Amino acid sequence: MSDTSDLDLRCINTIRTLSMDAVQAANSGHPGTPMALAPVAYCLWQRFLRFDPEQPIWGNRDRFVLSNGHASMLLYSLLHLAGVKAVNPKYEVLGEPSVKLDDIKRFRQLDSKCPGHPEYRWTSGVETTTGPLGQGIATSVGMAMAGRWAAAHFNRPGFTLFDYDVYAICGDGCLMEGVSHEAASLAGHLKLSNLCWIYDNNHITIEGHTDLAYSDDVATRFLGYGWNVARVGDANDLDLLTQAFETFKTTADRPTMIIVDSHIGYGAPHKQDTSAAHGEPLGEEEIRLTKRRYDWPEDAKFLVPDGVYQRFNEGVGARGAELRRAWFELFEKYGKQYPDEADRLDRMQRRQLPEGWDRGLPIFPADPKGLATRDSSGKVLEAVAKTVPWLIGGSADLWPSTKTRLTFEGAGEFEADSYGGRNFHFGIREFGMCAATNGLSLSKVRPYASTFFIFSDYARGAIRLSALMELPVIYIFTHDSIGVGEDGPTHQPVEQLASLRAIPGLMVLRPADANEVVEAWKVIMQLRHQPAVLVLTRQALPTVDRAKYGAASGVARGAYVLADAPGGRPELLLLATGSEVALCLGAHEQLSKDGIKARVVSMPSGDLFDDHRQEDRESVIPPAVTARVAVEQASTFGWAHYTGATGVIIGMRTFGASAPLKALETKFGFTPEHLVAAARAQLGGKRG
Repeated sequence: MSDTSDLDLRCINTIRTLSMDAVQAANSGHPGTPMALAPVAYCLWQRFLRFDPEQPIWGNRDRFVLSNGHASMLLYSLLHLAGVKAVNPKYEVLGEPSVKLDDIKRFRQLDSKCPGHPEYRWTSGVETTTGPLGQGIATSVGMAMAGRWAAAHFNRPGFTLFDYDVYAICGDGCLMEGVSHEAASLAGHLKLSNLCWIYDNNHITIEGHTDLAYSDDVATRFLGYGWNVARVGDANDLDLLTQAFETFKTTADRPTMIIVDSHIGYGAPHKQDTSAAHGEPLGEEEIRLTKRRYDWPEDAKFLVPDGVYQRFNEGVGARGAELRRAWFELFEKYGKQYPDEADRLDRMQRRQLPEGWDRGLPIFPADPKGLATRDSSGKVLEAVAKTVPWLIGGSADLWPSTKTRLTFEGAGEFEADSYGGRNFHFGIREFGMCAATNGLSLSKVRPYASTFFIFSDYARGAIRLSALMELPVIYIFTHDSIGVGEDGPTHQPVEQLASLRAIPGLMVLRPADANEVVEAWKVIMQLRHQPAVLVLTRQALPTVDRAKYGAASGVARGAYVLADAPGGRPELLLLATGSEVALCLGAHEQLSKDGIKARVVSMPSGDLFDDHRQEDRESVIPPAVTARVAVEQASTFGWAHYTGATGVIIGMRTFGASAPLKALETKFGFTPEHLVAAARAQLGGKRG
């Protein structure tokens, strides 16, 4: 380390020893990577990162992502030593540190701010939840996209509000995961020169040396993606690291990959270059020997030597404070000259909607032919996007089918060297798309992503992280059932509804007609810390006559009475979502003629319904009425919660088949005759 002072080395070794001690105290974790990458992270934070520990969420800060989240102690050590302040859910900066030394001492313990992997919204200064390898770097692409979009929308001559950079550290595991290919390809195509990935080239995974399964030429791979590639032969050389980061800063036409050669568990005499240093504590004796090699007090635990806090304060702290102060002064002047734009930016940063955001929403007249809910959703999306300028997104190469392209004047396309458009083209990269939309949401725009419902399987890891991070990403999935028809079981989603409904914190809505779509969008747009999945049909659905049946505003309750028995005293309940609600209405008419008192309940969102008070739920699904039929063109899993032990569920127990829709409905029992017969059987077969 030719340009490393004694104090710099002391800071680097503090990061290393805090990491070793924390993992040892927890008897769990990964000390090797933090030890190896301490100089890399220190160089970046101290010399380049535009970040103010006192105000860790100001809009034009650089983003730092630790994609190999198992190395979390590297990040926690940085947050502690830099004195990053905690921020509450209201975006208020608290006076207390984000990561206290006691949190590090309680690494991986209950309620510590240092969980096993970094968690967004739990530990301030953590820009995104990481741990599932590859997703951190994929999310960083969305952050970089958001930075370019914000610059195009808010910057004005003399007012550069957005020009931040995004840095992400990754390892061999991240680059092996398929999502890294999707994300890197997209970033290269878009020429995101504000994006820098730092690859920890240590040749080690949990199983051992990477030669077991991995021999990619990473440099050639990224050159092929259109990236700039730099190489640092020694992770401990601050001079070479500085040159590499400076190269990134001066590269204006492409993202940068910095390949850093490191030795996992640097300084550990016996565990260097072994998987043990990667995935388990070093052991007390090994730690003493390692500290001796660092010229460190061998028996000291969680030691932060004199001068270390001050060094960080004089580096990243002082630089970040000045940059943040200048930015807010600039923003104050900006607000006077561009008040509308400043108001938009403030609302966007606080996840608040504009006044009158829901004006102009369509109202659909009753129509027995109706239209596909993907079509009605497209009309609603168009209306909402006109009033919410930061509602942006796109599809995995399918907008002509998902109806998600914005067409009003000025919407435009988000493209390389032209970043002002609101239509994003993600290509056939479902996982990469949804990980990127997480990055967009973390940057406070309101993103949506769309594809066929069956391909949500490819994106499930990113959808799960949306819920875990409480991000209001909007997922628009069409072709929602066996209604896909001739495309067959490879394209007919069966288990996806049940699977997504099982994710905590994810709101799933499957509307039954065009006006339920409108109400679903009203619910979704008001979510600030919750993702939503909107599940839509390809085939046309009748637009329900609301003068005859219940108001679509019932969607806000998750489930509501659409058609009822005389006097509101049913003896039978028909429960359904989406396209099957119309089937229930037809059965209701037939049963009423036969003197059977039936109630039709439209249930667009069980998530919403279950959140209501028990008495509200029982007013829709009375416990005393045990004769129940649920119908949905999907897996029956989960419906017993509503039908009870004696009810019947008409659903899918196979993967479907390739045939026209009518033939499929007959084969699988989605017909008025089958539904009426099931209803009568629930009543003991005594009617009709």
